[in-house]
Amino acid sequence: MLTPRRLVAGVFALFLAVVILDRVFPPPLDRAGGLSALVTDRNGKPLRAFATPDGRWRFSGDLDRIDPEFIDALLRVEDKRFYHHRGTDWAGLGRAAIDSLMAGRIVSGGSTLTMQTARMLQPRDRNIGSKLIEVVRAWQLERRLSKDQILALYLSLTPYGGNLEGVRAASWSYFGHEADRLSKDEIALLIALPQSPEARRPDRHPVAAARARDWVAEKLRRYGVFTDSDVADVASLSVPGRRRDFPDRAWHGTEKVLAEGRWGDVRSTLDAGLQAEVERIAAERAEAEGPDVQVAALVVNIPTRAVRAEVGSASRERPGGWLDLTAQARSPGSTLKPFIYAMAFDDGTAAPDTRVADLPTRFASYQPENFDRMFRGDVRVSDALQHSLNIPAVLMLDKVGPERFAAALALAGARPRISGGADHDAGLAIALGGAGLTARELAVLYAALGDGGIAKPLVWRADEEGVSFETNGKRLVSAESAEEVLDILRKAPTPEGRMPGSLTANAPQIAFKTGTSYGFRDSWAAAVSGQHAIIVWVGRADGAPRPGVTGREAALPILFEIADRVAQHLKDEGDSTLRLSSTPRRRSQGALRSLAEAGPPQILFPPRNAELWAGEVNGHAPRPFVLSGRGEGRLSWYVDGEPCHTDDAGEPVWSPGQPGFYTVTAVDPDGRASRVRVRVVTGPA
Repeated sequence: MLTPRRLVAGVFALFLAVVILDRVFPPPLDRAGGLSALVTDRNGKPLRAFATPDGRWRFSGDLDRIDPEFIDALLRVEDKRFYHHRGTDWAGLGRAAIDSLMAGRIVSGGSTLTMQTARMLQPRDRNIGSKLIEVVRAWQLERRLSKDQILALYLSLTPYGGNLEGVRAASWSYFGHEADRLSKDEIALLIALPQSPEARRPDRHPVAAARARDWVAEKLRRYGVFTDSDVADVASLSVPGRRRDFPDRAWHGTEKVLAEGRWGDVRSTLDAGLQAEVERIAAERAEAEGPDVQVAALVVNIPTRAVRAEVGSASRERPGGWLDLTAQARSPGSTLKPFIYAMAFDDGTAAPDTRVADLPTRFASYQPENFDRMFRGDVRVSDALQHSLNIPAVLMLDKVGPERFAAALALAGARPRISGGADHDAGLAIALGGAGLTARELAVLYAALGDGGIAKPLVWRADEEGVSFETNGKRLVSAESAEEVLDILRKAPTPEGRMPGSLTANAPQIAFKTGTSYGFRDSWAAAVSGQHAIIVWVGRADGAPRPGVTGREAALPILFEIADRVAQHLKDEGDSTLRLSSTPRRRSQGALRSLAEAGPPQILFPPRNAELWAGEVNGHAPRPFVLSGRGEGRLSWYVDGEPCHTDDAGEPVWSPGQPGFYTVTAVDPDGRASRVRVRVVTGPA
């Protein structure tokens, strides 16, 4: 006998069973997590779309990114009472059943958007049993999600033919743009396609697609959403005849952006306009360099460390093009020399006008040579850095300490890969590129040079760009030394055909350094140009040598072209005018005298009573000596009264014919002369 107590107990038991079943068999919401990703530039312009791991295009149905007119039209056609029912519209379901019975066929399913979402999460055959399961699943979804969340889930999963799912994916593929602004014909087509996505695909069945679209447009007219003229306009337009490619720009940079945080739609720090320019420059320059050559480049905003452009390779069609070459460790050549001198400035070991010997020098078993295999004698540190002389740089590193230098770079975020393994000590060869660094790490270092010597990590996501970096900055060199090095680099000889920035109106003031690795495998150019650090690498991805190709020839012209584009596209981030340091320049003992002082020429090399060694080095023939001095006007040079020859650059060079004593004379245009007597010795190394 059914008593009130038994009735309450039965209801409670049923309720408990439902709760338990709901917990044991929850709706399969995990499928909703398999979404595509869209990376945009800092202003929201699309750069690249990423498919799901299973190869589908399924973007988040974020209601803020979908045209509200489309959402309104969709609800009028598919589920007018969506915001009022609890997952199942029983009145609509009953009406659909009666209509189908009277017609003798299924006229409409009566499924709500929530029920359709449940079916897309767990597809089943269309029958009464499946419909009952959809009713239960709809109830479960309504318990767990808000109405807007359910609608967003529906807009993410709706099938549109092939591997297209969701309104945003369909809009990109069929119309070539985001779904935030849709025309009347696009709204009608996007509502019509999911009802029979394969049979109505416009790229395969345009007639069926157009017929279904026009039918939806007429239905929306009856609901008062479209006007008569809207329906006529829709009918007059053709449907898309093909699927369009998804955005596919900044291939390597966008991968790095996604790797920096959660998967999904993300706004990057990249600038679409500049990115396109840098990609074009890299492609054109690589084509000119040869079939196997790649170009990689980085542009970093110094105040925020935001990456504005990143080209990992000139083209994926070229060998190694699928690699992001900005992330591959390569020999940096001479690009580390500015930091050696800056640390020497910090120590008080040297200053820009300190004289340093550019003479054959052996450091235990290591004997470096200059790139041109010539020696210039006594030179200023500033000249040694501008002309990338090797021996002075090694001398400075010997004073700074190679282990200390490598540790400072590592602390700044640019850990050198020392040949011989992780436990191998850093040697003096690091001054000339004897350690591996990536272009990204060089960008960290040069951005530090432009930011008062403070090193900070690069930023790839726009939401991190405004974050203060006071807590994670590392002091690499002092602000004074950084500015002195920049001042030296700004005055370095510019590429052929390029006027110095200081002589050209509105031109970027570029403090740059080039580098060429041993064996001509890597060509580099790195710079601070106003508010931006720019890094360029040119070479072969497999590390094969390119004999005779230097950083100055291959990479520097690219860097200057990119700097011009940066000044054009990133005007909002500050101009590239020269910033003079207010700090007084340091001088050291032994500095060169002021050129304003009148007097006879000063012979810098060879020094008085020097003993010059002109023997072979490692089997190489004797090298000519480059004579250098300071005086009023251009100097004329003589050895034992005979005029010296000049090289292609107009520099006086001397090749001693035999050992012995020689008198070297320098004469200025006014006839004032200076002489030094030197001894030349020869013999095996």
